[in-house]
Amino acid sequence: MKKAFWTPFLILALASYAYGLKHSTVNDLRVQTFNNHIRIVVDVDASVEFTQNRLSNPDRLYFDLKNCALSKRAVTSISLDNGILNKVRMAQYNRDTVRVVLDIRKSGSHNVFMVEDPHRLVIDVHSSEDDVPPTAREDKSAGPGAVRTTRIVIDPGHGGDDPGAIGPSGVREKDIVLAVGKKIGGILAERPGIEVIYTRDRDVFIPLNERTETANSRKADLFISVHANASPRKNTRGIETYFLNWTDDEEANKVAARENKISFSRMEKMRGDLQVILSDLARKNKNEESMKLASTVQSAMINTLKDAYGGIEDLGVKYAMFYVLVGAEMPSILVEISFISNHEEEKRLSSEQYKDKIAEAIASGINSYMTGATIVAKRTGDGS
Repeated sequence: MKKAFWTPFLILALASYAYGLKHSTVNDLRVQTFNNHIRIVVDVDASVEFTQNRLSNPDRLYFDLKNCALSKRAVTSISLDNGILNKVRMAQYNRDTVRVVLDIRKSGSHNVFMVEDPHRLVIDVHSSEDDVPPTAREDKSAGPGAVRTTRIVIDPGHGGDDPGAIGPSGVREKDIVLAVGKKIGGILAERPGIEVIYTRDRDVFIPLNERTETANSRKADLFISVHANASPRKNTRGIETYFLNWTDDEEANKVAARENKISFSRMEKMRGDLQVILSDLARKNKNEESMKLASTVQSAMINTLKDAYGGIEDLGVKYAMFYVLVGAEMPSILVEISFISNHEEEKRLSSEQYKDKIAEAIASGINSYMTGATIVAKRTGDGS
């Protein structure tokens, strides 16, 4: 009798415990406004699945975060005074779902993706070029005879608790790219009219979405993210440069998955789930200009290093879905300066001479792009 009496309560208690375990917490809501788009960031304590939909009368876009509970301390509503959105709000839609709603003032495209470590849902809502406030457009152009400062953001990847890839001798990607990034910045800063901005200039962790937010908020002209590559095949070597786009190229997606700190299978799933919408990528993210910048930088690296080193492999210019490039309002690229997983290239990356050469080459490529020089680089992607 006692067993029969207590069993339903035990089942109920276990079910309640399991219910509590499966829920992630939505901790906060933040909004940032840039020249051409608005970025909405939803902080969560774990990676979550979500769906999205759009409704009319009134026009609104919403995202349902599954198996989530809304923190009582979270900001739940932010009113906006711009030409894109009226308000962003979120609420506990039902027992298992937190709904984030964007009240749209003027129709536009959007991108959405999950960032991990720390976990957050990032939504970029874009305006048309015509919607950019006149003051923002004026800041982007100099008057007759004026010398306008060119702002270049250097983004050394990883940092802090995130070491990036680690070579066979223990060399850490975060240390190599920080050193190279600061060398690039030092070279560029010596040129008149150049202002260099670092996303990090010391060993600290910066979330992926905050890196382009730095570039957008400072109204930068170029964004250069510096990384060292890695592969399970220890003999893989070479240099490659990326710009942002979706690709079916498996190797490119594996590189992006590693830099995004998500699994390759999740990268593959993103396309089917429509978690990233890039219908107007060319116009909004300076796709064509990013490709030109990638080509000049890639060619400068290959040409410079081949004069000084043997076995330099040109892996070309490619494109993939790198989170750190999403939402950039300026030409933006990600350079993979060598394979830290290759013993010889790890040794080269550890030497000051090689880091100097890489930095000089990247700075030279940036300068070539800015002065309009034509440099041809091999372009690959989607298996071509």
